[in-house]
Amino acid sequence: RQLREAAGPAPAIALTATATPQVRQDILSQLGLRQPGVFVSSFNRPNLIYSVQPKKGAQTALLALLERHRRQSAIIYCQSRKSTEEMAAWLAQQGFQAEAYHAGLEAGQRLETQNRFIRDETHIVAATIAFGMGIDKPDVRLVAHYDLPGSVEGYYQETGRAGRDSQPSDCVAFYSYADKSKQEYFIRQLEDETERERAQWRLEQVLSLYQRRTCRRRFVLNYLGEDWDEANCGACDNCLRPTEQYDATEPAQKLLSAAIRTGQRFGGRHLAAVLLGHSTAKVLERGHDKLPVFGIEQDFSLDELRALTEDLKAEGLLETADGEYASLLVTDKGRAFLKNRETLTLTRPIKTASESQRPPHRPRLSEDGAQTYDAGLFRELSGLRKRLADERGVPAFVIFSNRSLEDMARRVPRSVPEFAQVSGVGQAKLNDFGGPFLELIGRYAEQHGLESPSIQPSMPEQRRQPRESQEERPPGEVSLRVRETGRIVSGGATLSQAAAAQGVTEERVAHQLERLVQAGVPVELWHLLPPPARRMRIETALRATGSELLKPARELLGEDYGYIELRLVRLAMRQLRAAAPV
Repeated sequence: RQLREAAGPAPAIALTATATPQVRQDILSQLGLRQPGVFVSSFNRPNLIYSVQPKKGAQTALLALLERHRRQSAIIYCQSRKSTEEMAAWLAQQGFQAEAYHAGLEAGQRLETQNRFIRDETHIVAATIAFGMGIDKPDVRLVAHYDLPGSVEGYYQETGRAGRDSQPSDCVAFYSYADKSKQEYFIRQLEDETERERAQWRLEQVLSLYQRRTCRRRFVLNYLGEDWDEANCGACDNCLRPTEQYDATEPAQKLLSAAIRTGQRFGGRHLAAVLLGHSTAKVLERGHDKLPVFGIEQDFSLDELRALTEDLKAEGLLETADGEYASLLVTDKGRAFLKNRETLTLTRPIKTASESQRPPHRPRLSEDGAQTYDAGLFRELSGLRKRLADERGVPAFVIFSNRSLEDMARRVPRSVPEFAQVSGVGQAKLNDFGGPFLELIGRYAEQHGLESPSIQPSMPEQRRQPRESQEERPPGEVSLRVRETGRIVSGGATLSQAAAAQGVTEERVAHQLERLVQAGVPVELWHLLPPPARRMRIETALRATGSELLKPARELLGEDYGYIELRLVRLAMRQLRAAAPV
């Protein structure tokens, strides 16, 4: 602006490649431009094909992409200098010509790498955001984001280096929920509150782009201030993937109710934990395990709840609050939806065969396909649920979900401790509904001669095996004893309680939980984890050491940290990776 004032009446022009409406206004204000003409061309690049893929299996997917574009130019954006060098070295081992580029390299080396890339002497560059400014290479066929970009503007600029010759080009991003946790950790280290809030807001916008199930192109263009209302762009994974309509009324009611009952002060991750009945430190600390919405959603997975959150934001039923923590707020439209008992139909991708085969949260069928719960008891329980719901003027799911009733009809609990083990039963539901449901179950069991299967019958003599041989089976063949440990822990037991119940050490319990996670058996272990700040330090150390071994992380953390808590945090990280959203 000082130059503008010194230049007097000289004409001025301000140019930028990508700017949101707010940034354009900042340019006008900061430079003191007087009645300028503002010219904005379309941001739409129809030849770019946008997609987001899960981080789990990312190396295999990346190799397939590079093979498809073999001997064609590709840029792979990574977050750190170290990761660019590791990526380039790994690709070289796989037979690809790749080099690293980051600001820590000597200027001459950076220039030489850039020139080799432009001259097609190097086809792949693994780079930080330091690479790309001023690169006008027309035939880049692939831009991959292996880590989260810093903002939607950054994502658009970096993907914009692909296909400048107007030929079809792939823009692929890999994402896991662990990436979000890592970014939030770095954001919390920022000392300036305003900068923390801005960084959190930018992260939330990137997550909205990555997690949404509607057109990604439309989101990016609208974010940049361009009105683009096409329902299907035909060139992003969401628009290209077959979809189906489904009745989202009940899950939407549950999610909105959870937001209201928790005070509209939390983000989607916490609301999902409450709805799924995860006893995380944050949930327990705030007493949200005692809310009537705790554990009521067991038909949707964690990933599906995250996607639903984005859908409800797109429908105008939810909105993200300004501020550091990006809490979810129920809009006036959302409250009217709840009050008037409106219906909601949404669109979701049709699951592939492999996706449809993922194990449910709680098993409903035995190995031979037979029902494992009593259908007559389930009908009786459904009738009681309806009566209680009608008395309170609430939807039936607020009392118990179908999955909870199925679990009751399978377990046939006869006491308060047994009823507390039922899927979706928290302390609040135990207090409010334990009496009438236990009375009905007891009466039905006596009339029909049912016994609780909670205690496993002894195995026939010829099938018994020593504990050691049972527990040392390969992954996927977990013994009944190990499964029982998982059931005890998932019911809320501490390590010491589970160890006492099974007659083993706490170290042995941790080992058994590891076998279950490796075998893909769901285990609720969030209540075993250390406090959030301590857990975050452990996660950071595990990632920093880049090893599956615990010893390097413990050496980094110090002797105040024990191997058991490191093992449990590592298990939680593995479960999050296994559930990484697309």
